[in-house]
Amino acid sequence: MKRSNRRAWLGAIALSFLVILSLILAPGNNRINSGSTYNRSPDGYGAWYAFMQEHGTNITRFAKPFKSLKAEKTPVTLLRVNSQLLEPIILPEEKEWLENGNTLIILGVRDSVTAANFSTMQKSSSGDVKIETRRRGKIQTGEELLLGDRFGAVVWQQKFGQGKVIFSTTPHLAANAYQENLSNFNYLADLLGKKNNLLLVDEYLHGYKDAAVRQEEGQGNLISYFSKTPVFPALLQVGVLLLVLIWALNQRFGKEVTLYTPVVDNSEAYIQALAQVLQKAGKTDFVVEMVAKEEQVQLQLALGLGRIPLEHQALVTAWVQQTGTQATELDKLLRLRNRKTPMSERDLISWLGKWQTLREVQNSTLNRSKGA
Repeated sequence: MKRSNRRAWLGAIALSFLVILSLILAPGNNRINSGSTYNRSPDGYGAWYAFMQEHGTNITRFAKPFKSLKAEKTPVTLLRVNSQLLEPIILPEEKEWLENGNTLIILGVRDSVTAANFSTMQKSSSGDVKIETRRRGKIQTGEELLLGDRFGAVVWQQKFGQGKVIFSTTPHLAANAYQENLSNFNYLADLLGKKNNLLLVDEYLHGYKDAAVRQEEGQGNLISYFSKTPVFPALLQVGVLLLVLIWALNQRFGKEVTLYTPVVDNSEAYIQALAQVLQKAGKTDFVVEMVAKEEQVQLQLALGLGRIPLEHQALVTAWVQQTGTQATELDKLLRLRNRKTPMSERDLISWLGKWQTLREVQNSTLNRSKGA
């Protein structure tokens, strides 16, 4: 396998792993488990559920929709521990169910934040109950205070016909965090009330469902389950990405073209850099001096006079003798390099052009002389 192909595969696998891991570990995915009797973390109710069973209380986890309770002939007490604070609203179907003699206990309702201390000990018949919230409810007409202080109610109830609903501003009334304060466990046990009621803990709202419910809702197999969770679109995107990578690595648009890094001519780069510096500094006299010396050397070599610089007049005389042309232009060029004032950029360009013209005349004349 080529190195580029191997890197692409490793990148695709790493991306897939990160997507799946982010979905699994995302705080929003685990938040629904808060308040569940299956949860052993501090905000769970696993310890309280075990406490109730150890004391011989016949309590059962309920993993069905609320509408399933209508089929129950025995009065029911349903405990519902919200994973997040919700408004204390009773739906019409719940109100009808309560009026028939049932009890609903809702822990974790949203209410006003008061000036009360966050952590307080509330007096009750079950002992001192530890409450950690500043939220307090205001008792309205038809409601009864069960637990609270001068700032308002922590736990209160409201009757509906033969039944009632009990609200609590804290969802952690008997959470695992209070195992060392058994008064909290006993207080919630006392709230369940009548021993002849069917005691249920709502686990359906925490995402747990009986096998019959999953089958009814089309969640009887793994594929149908994933198709209704955020994992499915993520896996679908990863699959499409992998297909695109496979296609891209095996289907090319034409032949491979090798890219060559251009070789940098250090001498040319140095000359260009030096030219820029001289241009910004306005040192045309230095340029004139250097170029004039080199042009004279090249002229002498063409005339067969060697590299040692000749006197001005000796060079002019040799030019006239070998080319048979006037030396007026050469004389001007040689004199210009000795001028006192620097050339302007325009004069410098003109001067360089005249040297080029002189070389053309020289080459043309000498070639004719050799041909003759």
